[in-house]
Amino acid sequence: MFHQTRGNEVHAANGNPGAKHWQNRADYQLKVAIDTASNELTGTAVITYTNNSPDELSYLWLQLDQNTYKSDARSNYFKGDVPKQHTTGYQFVSVETVADKDKPTKANYIVTDTRMQIRLAKPLAANGGKINILVTYKYTIPGEFGGRTDYFKTKNGKIYEVAQWYPRMCVYDDAQGWDTLPFLGSGEFYLEYGDFDYEVTVPANMLVAGSGELVNPKEVLTAVQMARLEEARNSDKTVMIRSASEINNPASRPTAKGTLTWHFKMANTRDVAFGASAAYIWDAARVNLPNGKKSLAMSVYPVESAGDNAWNRATEYLKGSIEHFSKKWFPYPYPTAINEAGVAGGMEYPGIVFDGINDKGKELFWVTAHEIGHNWFPMIVGSNERRYGWMDEGFNTFIDIYASDAFNKGEYAPKRDDEYAPGGTNPADEIAKIISDPKAPVIMTTPDATPEKYRHPITYFKPAFGLVLLREQILGKERFDYAFRNYTKEWAFKHPQPEDFFRSMENAAGEDLSWFWRGWYFNNYAYDAAVTNVHYNDKDVKKGISVTVVNKDLMAFPMNLEVKYKDGGELRMHLPVETWLQNQRITFTIPTTRAVDFVKLDPDNALPDYNRTNNIAKIK
Repeated sequence: MFHQTRGNEVHAANGNPGAKHWQNRADYQLKVAIDTASNELTGTAVITYTNNSPDELSYLWLQLDQNTYKSDARSNYFKGDVPKQHTTGYQFVSVETVADKDKPTKANYIVTDTRMQIRLAKPLAANGGKINILVTYKYTIPGEFGGRTDYFKTKNGKIYEVAQWYPRMCVYDDAQGWDTLPFLGSGEFYLEYGDFDYEVTVPANMLVAGSGELVNPKEVLTAVQMARLEEARNSDKTVMIRSASEINNPASRPTAKGTLTWHFKMANTRDVAFGASAAYIWDAARVNLPNGKKSLAMSVYPVESAGDNAWNRATEYLKGSIEHFSKKWFPYPYPTAINEAGVAGGMEYPGIVFDGINDKGKELFWVTAHEIGHNWFPMIVGSNERRYGWMDEGFNTFIDIYASDAFNKGEYAPKRDDEYAPGGTNPADEIAKIISDPKAPVIMTTPDATPEKYRHPITYFKPAFGLVLLREQILGKERFDYAFRNYTKEWAFKHPQPEDFFRSMENAAGEDLSWFWRGWYFNNYAYDAAVTNVHYNDKDVKKGISVTVVNKDLMAFPMNLEVKYKDGGELRMHLPVETWLQNQRITFTIPTTRAVDFVKLDPDNALPDYNRTNNIAKIK
């Protein structure tokens, strides 16, 4: 009995949201300004929180990720390498709540590391109760040590990559109640969906590239730039919005003095982020989506990143990736997508990705496809990255593989060789080595508990390769694609648990996969199949060959077997996974009438067999 719980009205037995599925909501109005002298961000947040759960809530929890940079943060210690640079984290001027249209009341709150608890005077009602949270705050933006959010200097000015920049509601769900795991670094995010209305005030010479749609272009762009943007909306070729030669030209900004406020909106998203700099080159192109819909791909980058083999193609890469993912899995839902060059070097947020300032060629394409791919997992399908990194990085690494195959007739394919196996070795062999490592954690290990040595192999590569096996060896492409699309559609803008994914794939593909989930996700079961004997029946070539195959370890797979004839021909047959339901050893006859040279298991080396030397046997 792999499924330890029955389906219910919230999470149905078939892996879909149940008839009484509920999800809380958080809408944000944000206004911030950046002081580029002190590198300080000051702001206000108005959060409208809706409790759609069946439970009254006597307290609320918020995430304060900037506190991870404090000298006493828990995250300083969990990897054993204490950072040497810090900030003071969030500084709160005021925290208030407004309930039932009352006047703002000073909140009763405590801060614990990267979380804030607000203790309510009156419980928030179930089934639609609303409350507003008003926060005035500031913090110092971390330098390059920020990792996911930072500022750094370039030839033409600082670049700010601004993320985790406002207090964010923790998720309250039917799996954990309040999910309050602290932000340590490896585990990423789990956030509620809502609408965002945000304003960013910066010096007038700076550009801001933000998630969502810019709603006041006349106030922050020149007439020339607005015309170029309109051209880009109708162009499959990249259009320059602000060129390198215009960076220090005052005419490229509406005004040369004071500050300007950039106003963005983004609907039905779980987060927003932005980049800001006077150093940005800016270009854009149209994205063609299913059913005739359009979006706009844009890139912003400094002159140091420009080049025909570098960021000059960043928008092309972004556009191609979005079009592939939209056609293959689920249409991209947002009005814009931005590729921003910086030192965060590969980090994703809804509608914007921070990629490496020095990336070029295939590395730039791969990181672009990977980071924007996260807009499907976990931005559209809102899984819990902090607990289940494989539903984020693993799923996304998987869809990357086929994006590389599709882009520009396979210009940067195959990705799987470099992504899984440096030096072009077989990815199946590399995964087999990981599985055989007795110290390797299992896929279901939380990201923060996964040692750095195993972070990519276990959180990214093994789950991605598992989906490759499901698609190409176990279910077949047609059945897998239908099931995976169904899972994506059913859980778009919702919060699936691992059990939902397992059930959804089984139901839509029509296959009991408990053996695979148990062996691949919950354990590192090793795999070694062998051909132990091949001989002619009654020593007569005309009577076919007898073949004995043994499954020597705990994992099982369906497998292909190839008979190689001495005249150069070959025959293939398929052994289903049920071969190993009752047997560890099986002997069967292959009706051949030609002289056989050898028999080989898994002739394509597609399975993670840790000992291939016993996969082949000469005829006796």
